[in-house]
Amino acid sequence: MNSIRAYFNEVFEASVAGWNRFWFEPADPATLAVIRICAGAMLLYTHLIWGLDLLGFFGADGRLPEKFSRAMNNSDFAWSPLFGMTSPTLLWTFHVTALACFACLMIGAWTRITAWASFLFAVAYANRAAGALFGLDQINVFLALYLAVGPAGDAYSWDRRRQRGAGRCPSIGANIALRLIQCHMCIVYLFAGLGKLLGPTWWEGTALWGAFANLEYQTLDMTWVCSHPMPVNFVTHLILVWEISYIALIWPRLTRPIMLALAIPLHLGIAICMGMITFGLIMLVGNFAFVPSWCVRQWLGERDVAGPT
Repeated sequence: MNSIRAYFNEVFEASVAGWNRFWFEPADPATLAVIRICAGAMLLYTHLIWGLDLLGFFGADGRLPEKFSRAMNNSDFAWSPLFGMTSPTLLWTFHVTALACFACLMIGAWTRITAWASFLFAVAYANRAAGALFGLDQINVFLALYLAVGPAGDAYSWDRRRQRGAGRCPSIGANIALRLIQCHMCIVYLFAGLGKLLGPTWWEGTALWGAFANLEYQTLDMTWVCSHPMPVNFVTHLILVWEISYIALIWPRLTRPIMLALAIPLHLGIAICMGMITFGLIMLVGNFAFVPSWCVRQWLGERDVAGPT
């Protein structure tokens, strides 16, 4: 009886230790900082696009009427300060302020404040632009949230330069932010893969051909692949297996490089062949959360950086 109790005590203690190590072990902020730069740049770029015709989208007689957005959201919690904001002066003031926050997040200026402001601005646009909301916007929003949670300005930032520090101090906050991004990416891929199982073309191995044959997504003419059905079937099933297994195989050190290596051609292929460049790039930014900080520092030419132990 004592041996059984000892076994379960050991299992419990090991589980608690593993949980604490996973979430609360201090981490170098280098990886988080690179994600901040890339996500901040993407937020700035995607919202600059709204500015090409701001009043045409959000004005009183714009393409996205407030009534339509509220109906699409179908929730009182999906509120936005842009609701009811039809004055051109107010709209442009709001928009320029948002762009300034995104730019500050990108360069790491007053990051603790501008990260939260960037998240709130991104949510405001997302709730107001219901009906024109895509996967890119959703990834933008959750990356902005987790950058606000962690010390995203502790490395490669204007804040760090002002403090004249190298930004190598590990912190629990950096680890929590990275873990949240990692877990969210796993959930995104799991549900993307499971959702594909509902489509018969994914079982048949022809879904990739269907995407290439869709004129709305043809940045490059890939219809020549119809002459090579076996490779199309293989890649279609590989994508499906990769997405569903991502949640399990991205964590072990042995399989992580393989999963990350497969993410690159998958998302670059989406970007180049299907015209979704911003979406393909932001998904790679999310995957970057699994790149160790020592790799980042070595790639950036920093010396005296220890590898894995």
